[in-house]
Amino acid sequence: MEAQRDVLVVGGGVAGLTAATFLARAGLDTLVVNDGESIVRRNAHLENVPGFPAGVNSHLFTDLLSEQADRSGAEQRTGRVVAVDVVGTAEEPKFDVTVETADGETTITATRLLAASWSDASYLEDTGVELRAAGSKTYIDTDELGRTAVEGIYAAGRLTEIYHQTVVAAGDAAETAITLVHDSNTPFYNDWVAPEGYFTDRGREVPPACEEIPLDEWKAREDESREVMQSFFADPHTEPQRTHPSLVEDELGRLDE
Repeated sequence: MEAQRDVLVVGGGVAGLTAATFLARAGLDTLVVNDGESIVRRNAHLENVPGFPAGVNSHLFTDLLSEQADRSGAEQRTGRVVAVDVVGTAEEPKFDVTVETADGETTITATRLLAASWSDASYLEDTGVELRAAGSKTYIDTDELGRTAVEGIYAAGRLTEIYHQTVVAAGDAAETAITLVHDSNTPFYNDWVAPEGYFTDRGREVPPACEEIPLDEWKAREDESREVMQSFFADPHTEPQRTHPSLVEDELGRLDE
């Protein structure tokens, strides 16, 4: 059994990686377990995503999300969550999560769990989380901030039956992650980088989870931002575009080898 994690995020798509970024930046030991391909990567070209006026390649966009989660301190692992056992209490949540990997099964203990695994929620069936079947899909019931009926288990993204749009999934995941942070032992979370003197020049202390940075650090971060984005956009993405996995024959060659 591995060392206990603060949060285990199930799913490495838009919602899962966005949540992981917020959780890790708040200082929580965050592990993302992802099985398979994010649905957003089936898009030929993503539109309506803030900050990309002409849209963006879906593979590139999710690569950027993955890079951001990594740089924020989240760990990512390929595997399939197959079961969750509730071993804690409402006052002190704790879960034993069974994960199947290429090397076999392992158990990971986490004090909180965030489900973002569209469209599979079968691993939550024995936890007390309220699930709703709708044809071939299953949704998780949550409150307006992503909490489920089980203390310590949260859900975000399409799994909670929100609108099927990338920006909506990201926003929902961010809100749910911040809710989780507030519910944990982290007393305050804002995550704001301000120019030097923004607070202190007015005689105020810098709030928790905020920081003031001097001009040279400000410029260094801007330079690094440009370099990273230029490296990602320097060349077309090399991964071929896939079609829906239900197809077994495709004359355009959009299937796995």
